[in-house]
Amino acid sequence: MQATYDRTARLLHWTIAALLLAQLFFGWWLGDIPRGTPARGYWVNLHKSTGLLLGLLILVRIVWRLRHGALALPDFVPRWQRTLASASHHLLYVLMLIVPVAGYLASNFSRHGVKFFNVLILPPWGSDDKQIYTLLNQTHKVAALLLLILVVLHVAAALMHGLRRDGIFSRMWKRPF
Repeated sequence: MQATYDRTARLLHWTIAALLLAQLFFGWWLGDIPRGTPARGYWVNLHKSTGLLLGLLILVRIVWRLRHGALALPDFVPRWQRTLASASHHLLYVLMLIVPVAGYLASNFSRHGVKFFNVLILPPWGSDDKQIYTLLNQTHKVAALLLLILVVLHVAAALMHGLRRDGIFSRMWKRPF
């Protein structure tokens, strides 16, 4: 049995983890910026731009994972924990996809579109439809909240394994670079 994830898997895991948490907190911070101000437009477009790049990086990670698989859990892990771990990892991937896709789609059903890093205008390809925008924006926000909750549970489980020193935590914690 392979003892640790390879360098690429660890690099993708920790890079996405850091960027994802930063992006989640960035999104919540945007709520403090008054609507209709130039500052809000600037920061919202920066959030959209980083979200698009993060979404692409997440796709790279998913492709990597599909091609290389996950390490099997040791035999001492109870079946219910194996099932829960598998389901939570799949849900993490699903939510990591839904959040940027819903955000990007929402942007395309508003008159604003995306101004990529506040330089390159990506005009919206959808109509300016407040109902569709609201549905997609709410999907983006709810999925982001669910993702944050799942990340907290994932970190708690990882810390539990780290404190138990059962070898599961160290498979991803080994120096990634």
